[in-house]
Order: sequence, then structure tokens, then C-alpha cells
Amino acid sequence: MQLQLQKKMIAVISWALVVGWMALIFFLSAQHAEQSADLSGGITELVNEVVEQVAPDAEFHIDEISFFVRKNAHFFAYMLLAVLTLNAVRRSGGRGWLSMGVAFIISVLYAISDEVHQLFVPGRSGQVSDVLLDSMGALVGIALYSLISRWLGRRNKAPKNIRAN
Repeated sequence: MQLQLQKKMIAVISWALVVGWMALIFFLSAQHAEQSADLSGGITELVNEVVEQVAPDAEFHIDEISFFVRKNAHFFAYMLLAVLTLNAVRRSGGRGWLSMGVAFIISVLYAISDEVHQLFVPGRSGQVSDVLLDSMGALVGIALYSLISRWLGRRNKAPKNIRAN
């Protein structure tokens, strides 16, 4: 009985993390263009400083770095959303390819709704290319989660004398 309750609590917490991450994505998407530019501009400056330290002779324009930062934000935000969603689906009893499909569909539908939402935010626009990038991030997140889960599962099933090596 105690184990059942524990598993349900873990599932609820997992879904709460999904909803929380979606809320953060929504909040960031609700920022008007100037606020969004300020946020990505700060990150762009940080990346630019790192690039200058690592490769001082490299020639990058700040616009190129800004584009890189903004597009990577899309990719990684939806990669994490898919990881959290797949984890929640699995903690709720989902297994195999079906759980991966459910996590992917939820992530892509949220990406679409996010871009539609941006159509109503001053200075922002919804881009099909961003939905595709978000979807690729989700796909990578699902693949990483699945590979790590499989690796951990095999590692835990290995005989103890093999694990000690």
C-alpha cells in the first residue's frame, strides 16, 4: 500500500514538473519583443565573451550569435519538455513506443500552441520553422531519455560481480 502511494506521488510530481516547465515556456513566450530581446541579448553577450576567450581570432557577428542563442533556446526548451513529459508518462504506467509517441505528440502540440500564442504578443511572430526546431528538440530529448533509461536498466540487471569491475 505504501509503495502504491509513493508511486502515485512520484507520478503527480512528474506531471507537476511538466506543467511547471510549460508555464515557464508560456511566460517567456508572453514577453513582448523588447523583453525577449533583452533576455536573449544578455545570454548572447555571455556567449560572445566565451567565444572571444576560447577563439580570440574567430570572427563572429553579434547577430549570428544572437540567432544561435535564440534557436538553441527553442531546441533545448522542448528537449527538456519532452524528457519531463516522457518521464511523467512512464511514471504513470506508460511503456514502450506508445509512451514515446504520447510524449512527442504532447511536446509538438505545445510547440504549435506556443507559436500561435506568439502571434498575439506585440512584436512577436509565430514561425513554422520554430515548431520544427522544437519538434527536433523533443525528438532528441525522447531519444536521450530512452537511451539512458535502457543503459541504466541493463546496468542494474548486470550481475554484481560484473558491476564491481
